[in-house]
Amino acid sequence: MADANITIQSKGGIIKPPTLEGIEWATERKGTPGKLTFKIYSKGSDVQEGNAVKFTWKGKNVFYGYVFRKQMDKTDIMTITAYDQLRYFKNKETYVYEGMSAGELLTKISADFGFKTGTIEDTGYKIPSRVEDSQTLFDIMQNALDLTLLNTGSIYVLHDDFGKLALKNLTNMKLNVLVDERTGENFDYSSSIDDNTYNKIKLVYDNKETGQRDVYITQDSNTMAEWGILQYYDKLQEGENGIAKAEALIALYNKKTRKLTIKDAKGDPSVRAGSVIMVKMDLGDVKVNNPMVVESCTHNFRLNDHRMTLKLRGGDISG
Repeated sequence: MADANITIQSKGGIIKPPTLEGIEWATERKGTPGKLTFKIYSKGSDVQEGNAVKFTWKGKNVFYGYVFRKQMDKTDIMTITAYDQLRYFKNKETYVYEGMSAGELLTKISADFGFKTGTIEDTGYKIPSRVEDSQTLFDIMQNALDLTLLNTGSIYVLHDDFGKLALKNLTNMKLNVLVDERTGENFDYSSSIDDNTYNKIKLVYDNKETGQRDVYITQDSNTMAEWGILQYYDKLQEGENGIAKAEALIALYNKKTRKLTIKDAKGDPSVRAGSVIMVKMDLGDVKVNNPMVVESCTHNFRLNDHRMTLKLRGGDISG
């Protein structure tokens, strides 16, 4: 595979094994490390678990991670599975913090565990207080990002950027990439109001000072007339702004959930889970012509051919 270049850092030095056809790189937007799977000839190989792996395609940086699994059979072929730095977010720990943003929390976790970091954007929202007892680092960070989302409406993406942890606002993950009928071989589309769609937000807070319950309600009468009342109900924590949170939630959830899977699209190594790409497709009764978020992405590299399967979410679609 002339366009593919895999190098492995072993104890004995740099290994540049000839790879067999079929390299797969997969990412998901949250809760899962990036994964690289490839095959080499096992005879004479000195590859060991923990070795660093670097993968480039046509000179572009794609993946940097570490060997976690080797599989061999009588054909003298070794299948290697490597994960990026987020694999270590399966570690469990206890964190008690207050007045800290998600970005500041990631910086602290990275310092505690010795993770390499790159761009960590200011997530703005200070979480009043939080106790995370014996939780995975994935869950600890996702809880912080969820609280940020629910109180500000802003989505942040945690990912490994070629060996360095990055945390970026979704608006800064946009790519100049277009997927249409010519670049995608097949698709599967669905829309729903059955999953995370709400047109009435009701938040309550038990006010200890007044001895009363404060109630904050935001609703959309137009979609309520169309879909019926779909109510989101929750209790506020001390320090949360009820009005701001209700407004952020109605903006986030008062819409249909739209999902689109594109199969075997023309590959672009810059696309990963969390990316925002432009989709322009005529699906018959609906037309897609807007940016969509990549929820998961699987790249397949074969000889000089590169394809990717994308699971996309969100965006306004007109009939």
